[in-house]
Amino acid sequence: MVESIHKSIRIEQRQQGSYFYIPFEVSTGIKRLEISYEYNSRSGEQQDIQNGIFIARPEINIIDIGLIAPNGEQIGASGSDKTHFFVSEHESTPGYQAVPIIPGIWQILVGAYKIHPDGVKVTYQIMLEHKEGLSLYKGDLHTHTLASDGVHTLEELAWKAKRNGLDFVAITDHNQFVSEAALAGLAGVTMIPGVEWTHYQGHANFIGSSRPYDGIFAANSLTEVQAKFESARQGGALISINHPFDETCGFQFNLSQLPFDCLEVWNGPMRESNLKAVGYWHQLLCAGQKIPICGGSDYHRDTPFIFLGGPTMGVYAQSLGMSDLLDAIRSGHSFITFSPSGPVLELHCGEAILGDSVFWSQNKPMNIIADGLLAGDVVRVITANSSEVLFKAPADGRLEIEYGMQSPGFARVEILRAFLPGLPMLPALLSNPIYFDTA
Repeated sequence: MVESIHKSIRIEQRQQGSYFYIPFEVSTGIKRLEISYEYNSRSGEQQDIQNGIFIARPEINIIDIGLIAPNGEQIGASGSDKTHFFVSEHESTPGYQAVPIIPGIWQILVGAYKIHPDGVKVTYQIMLEHKEGLSLYKGDLHTHTLASDGVHTLEELAWKAKRNGLDFVAITDHNQFVSEAALAGLAGVTMIPGVEWTHYQGHANFIGSSRPYDGIFAANSLTEVQAKFESARQGGALISINHPFDETCGFQFNLSQLPFDCLEVWNGPMRESNLKAVGYWHQLLCAGQKIPICGGSDYHRDTPFIFLGGPTMGVYAQSLGMSDLLDAIRSGHSFITFSPSGPVLELHCGEAILGDSVFWSQNKPMNIIADGLLAGDVVRVITANSSEVLFKAPADGRLEIEYGMQSPGFARVEILRAFLPGLPMLPALLSNPIYFDTA
């Protein structure tokens, strides 16, 4: 839905050289704001008959424009150069910041630079695009640039992400912050600031903040480590525990002593340490914990087995804005697939989707929709009590099937694939669960 607001003002010549404001109210749930304006800027055009050319007459009115957020911050100003601009969290017209469209009183900044003696009427059209439903976005939550031990610049990584079919990328260099300003406007991909807090006893990504903690990364006690995590949590960063069973840099801290949002169970190519992480996560689910999973390529450079988007997060979010993406990941509204071209999954139970909770007593079936299957793929549902194969694909295609929960708990989906002849089947997709709670 698009909401339209019309504003019209008259500026007199005595106001020339002054600035003033036009307030307008923005409600919650807006993902994009567009403003256009028009006025009589010239007295018209005349034709020089002798030379056969058009000569533009001088400007008689010049009206500048800018945009102010509810907190008083200047979002942008473009003089009289642009008669139309837009702002959203993930992209904006050059000269304007890409920011969330927060509710409150926004203001158009009006600059009366030049006004005709007769005055001038200026009309403004404000278009507010509401967030409606969820869309699927694909991205990589774990990448490195040459600021740490990667080989690409930020811009090169953004362009590579776009070529690989990704909608968003989190920059998580080792113990190196990246500013949101440095990420702005790169290649049409939502670039998310982050850092991989890298310690001898474990790694964690703090995603969504350009400075999740003050001071240096080094920590020599649990209290100092906890302070880093608490600071990141209070600052709104998404915290993921990275590759907890990696052979060389597994996570050795006690997870019960640290705040975190999700567990990275799929890091780079599927291998034994990832399968151990999936097993550990399953144990936590069986113990009643509702912990979302995430995955990322841990991309540094291309190798025969490592590529940007390997694996890929499939995230159901309200927009490509960073805050909507991270909120969706925190909520478990996501799955992990082996690449941007991997299979896609939808889980529904009534209005609930991946990561949501419903009452088991309502006894609604879970709807499973899997697309992008290849012949031989196996789709199975895993609960605390069983691992049930629902379907083995006889040919490439799509699956729609219902699954009924026999008891409270959780249900998640895995898609298994034999990637090479003779090799065992490995996960091509892992989903977050839907939780079936007792009333």
